[in-house]
Amino acid sequence: MFNSYIRALLIFGHTLVFAVSSYAQNLPSLGDRISGTVSLDQEYNMGQQFLAQIRRSAPTVPDALLISYLENVTYRLATHSQLQDHRLSFVIIDSEELNAFAAPGGIIGVNTGLFLNAQTEAEFASVMAHEIAHVSQRHFARRIDDAQAGQVAQIASLLASVLVMATSDASHGAAAITAVQGRAVENQLRFSRSNEAEADRIGQDNMYAAGLDPEAMGSLFERLNGLNRFRNRPPEFLLSHPVTESRIADARGRAVRYPPRQYGVSLEYQINRARVVGNYTEDKLGLITDAEERFREGDNEFALDVNRYQLVVAYYENKMYREASSALAPLLKKEPNRISYVVTQAEILTEQNEPGQALNFLQRHLEINPNNHALTIAYINALIQARNYAEAANLLETHTAFRNSDHHLWYQLAETWGQAGNVSKVHQARAEYYSLHYDFRNAREQLQFALRIETDNGSGPAELARLKEKVKEVERRQLELNAQQ
Repeated sequence: MFNSYIRALLIFGHTLVFAVSSYAQNLPSLGDRISGTVSLDQEYNMGQQFLAQIRRSAPTVPDALLISYLENVTYRLATHSQLQDHRLSFVIIDSEELNAFAAPGGIIGVNTGLFLNAQTEAEFASVMAHEIAHVSQRHFARRIDDAQAGQVAQIASLLASVLVMATSDASHGAAAITAVQGRAVENQLRFSRSNEAEADRIGQDNMYAAGLDPEAMGSLFERLNGLNRFRNRPPEFLLSHPVTESRIADARGRAVRYPPRQYGVSLEYQINRARVVGNYTEDKLGLITDAEERFREGDNEFALDVNRYQLVVAYYENKMYREASSALAPLLKKEPNRISYVVTQAEILTEQNEPGQALNFLQRHLEINPNNHALTIAYINALIQARNYAEAANLLETHTAFRNSDHHLWYQLAETWGQAGNVSKVHQARAEYYSLHYDFRNAREQLQFALRIETDNGSGPAELARLKEKVKEVERRQLELNAQQ
């Protein structure tokens, strides 16, 4: 159910990025001392450059439901965290490898492999809480602040090599690090383990405050530690987040000290997890058999709903759209306004070549939830299937005002304007796409193409002035980037 296009980019393993000073039970004040070295705005700008590298170099997932879920659960945790800067950016890497990372300036990323390995929302959230703690405690800034002047260049070299670490072939990243840093890497890892402990502790506190079971952190660690015994090479997450018996014991020990509370189960997490599992399962027919068996064995209402949605996904993955729609119908009847069900039904109708039905079905839900990302993208995809390219492009362009840093939107907008025959708009959308990749040379070139077209078409002075101003802005950003290098 993922959208078909995926952009390629290179990402980095976060632990080496956040190798910093040793852990203390009482956190040091991060105020003036840290901000005097690396300000929050500097961290944010640094993070955006890292994000641009990610967008350029590793396959990312544009699935709007999945992205919306990641955003919602992370902001739920962030609300109860010590974050000073709530400008967060999210990315989902298309990889079955288990990994997650945080970067300066609020960059939060996960591999789809985290959905495959975390069996509950609380387990998934425990990793997000851990990553948010790295950001909220400004571990990267603290590492730079503690570094001697001669070590800062080493950090830059280390960052360049660990960009490879979250990809599926992490051995290349390890080799690069060895070449650059040698024995210094071991020291960096030793420092980072103290920050891992700090992030675990703060992450569990924030989980409890957000109404999520902090015991799930220890449960996930224990299961991952068990899985690791049967693999020749540990998952990248375990290389950058070493799980030891003492770390598991610490997480479990902290969990029992929180006041007792009842925790619910999350159907929304299981819905998104089912989409990921269905996407990666190679034996698609076997997916149906397994889902049917689980559905028959469901012994409570929650399990029946989860298993039924898994069956919907299994039918969808096998292009059995009529069966998928029939399986989804009882869920929609029970919860007609659950957005994930609505989007799934629209996806089924669109794939059945019934985009008109999908559009009619989505219309009421968009009136109730205007600008909802997942509903809007489903509506746009149905418009494209119906060959209403100009309407789809105009709606996409409106939607970018709410999500102007979403490179998938700008890519799709450029493609859709191309189908609609507006070449100037194609170049303008491509310029935004390249800018998000910090490829300002190509962004400038695209804007100049658009300016030439608009000039030849006799466009008004306001439009020409707007494009000229955009060219100047891109040139300014290129100069700033050059000055930093």
